[in-house]
Amino acid sequence: MTNQERTIDNLLQIKQSIKFKKNLIHCITNPISINDCANMVLAVGAKPIMAEHPLEVSEITAVSKSLGVNLGNITDNRMKSMLISGKIAFEKKIPQVIDLVGVGCSKLRLDYARKYISECHPSVIKGNMSEIKAICGIKSNSKGIDVGACDIVTEQNSNEIIELLKALSIQTDSVIAATGAVDIITNGTHTYLITNGCEMLSMITGTGCMLTALIASYISSGNILDATVLAITLMGICGELSQHVKGTGSFRTELIDNMFSISDDMIIKKIRYKLK
Repeated sequence: MTNQERTIDNLLQIKQSIKFKKNLIHCITNPISINDCANMVLAVGAKPIMAEHPLEVSEITAVSKSLGVNLGNITDNRMKSMLISGKIAFEKKIPQVIDLVGVGCSKLRLDYARKYISECHPSVIKGNMSEIKAICGIKSNSKGIDVGACDIVTEQNSNEIIELLKALSIQTDSVIAATGAVDIITNGTHTYLITNGCEMLSMITGTGCMLTALIASYISSGNILDATVLAITLMGICGELSQHVKGTGSFRTELIDNMFSISDDMIIKKIRYKLK
């Protein structure tokens, strides 16, 4: 078995284990995408719970197999709840992912994200390159919650960006997932470049949030790096399979349908990644 075959086999084992175990996944996300996030968790066989009241989240997180938090459409209550849950997850060694939505354009979110990372030690830190650069204290060029043109990964800057992400991973002891046309995932030692995906994924709201829910689902396996690679690869492949539709409404439905029904053979056929 080649290294690539071994990697893909491991990804498929994680996929099957989550479908079999039906782990409870606690997601604290925004109301814009909460329904789609819950349905995405269900589509891969896990069980979502979307609790966010500060007086109950510690109990909910404690009985869950992983935690996903999202900084989109932030509120005082949600900020309080996420920090409570993040600390419980860290204390009980429950895998967790933070989605850095908007930290490149909001000081409130940036300061909060840094506090969360420092106190909760998430297993995975996810964001676009503008958001990642902001977390690193580097001037970013975000376009609202979207990546700025100057921050996009190119062939010319990819090596520099990979070194930045590896350093952040080592500093935070987290897997770093930088999403974009080329997704880069690293644990500081092993780095994956994934090129699956399509433009329509950026044309409906909440696909980034759905991806965070997917990452939360799969990291409940305990294999943090490969689970993150699996989630990002699956979102890209399912996007590709869903894009030949009438419009964005149909695309959203097809995306969830394909996530539910995708076969191992289709993943093997469609997956595109490099290990650096």
